[in-house]
Amino acid sequence: MKKIKPLADRVVLKSYSENKEITDSGIYIPQSEKKEVSFIYEVIEVWPWTEKSPMTVKIGDLVLCGQYAGDEVKLDKQQYKIVSVDYLLGIVE
Repeated sequence: MKKIKPLADRVVLKSYSENKEITDSGIYIPQSEKKEVSFIYEVIEVWPWTEKSPMTVKIGDLVLCGQYAGDEVKLDKQQYKIVSVDYLLGIVE
């Protein structure tokens, strides 16, 4: 499996979802019919911390990020987003 190592102040994100394909009432919703865009991402990889550029997030954090921020990358059939840490809006706790 290939791995993405971000450069400078960038982080690699993976879309986070609770994988709810069946509603509370028991109705199955196909993936193609879901129109919601997730703005919550899981941090997969970060650039190593330095005194010059301290990293404010760590691997495993859930973060909010704008829909159009960063660049989309597909690797090994998985979709990732690479963004500068400046484009992260907050950490979900």
